[in-house]
Amino acid sequence: QVQLVESGGGLVQPGGSLRLSCAASRSGFNLYAMGWYRQAPGNQRELAAVITNSGITNYADSVKGRFTISRDNAKNTVYLQMNSLKPEDTAVYYCYAQGPSEYWGQGTQVTVSS
Repeated sequence: QVQLVESGGGLVQPGGSLRLSCAASRSGFNLYAMGWYRQAPGNQRELAAVITNSGITNYADSVKGRFTISRDNAKNTVYLQMNSLKPEDTAVYYCYAQGPSEYWGQGTQVTVSS
């Protein structure tokens, strides 16, 4: 079983930045893809960004140019650098990993508000 431990959420003003981190509890475990989904109140969970173990990335159109996903394969850790944050980025952000199965973190709240 793989557990995903998230950190880095919080409250930030519009235009600000936050960095999310997510570490898988087991090392040496081949996780093909890692990434972040988000869910705003009343909305469905949606992909924000994902990165494969070879570095291929995919972003939601709404975050392109503002968010950057990166990964440390040796540590099975994924990061999401979020810049130029907007109120519509407010959501619970869930870490995701795909290996032999799919794994989810418990979520971290990101609130963008003045």
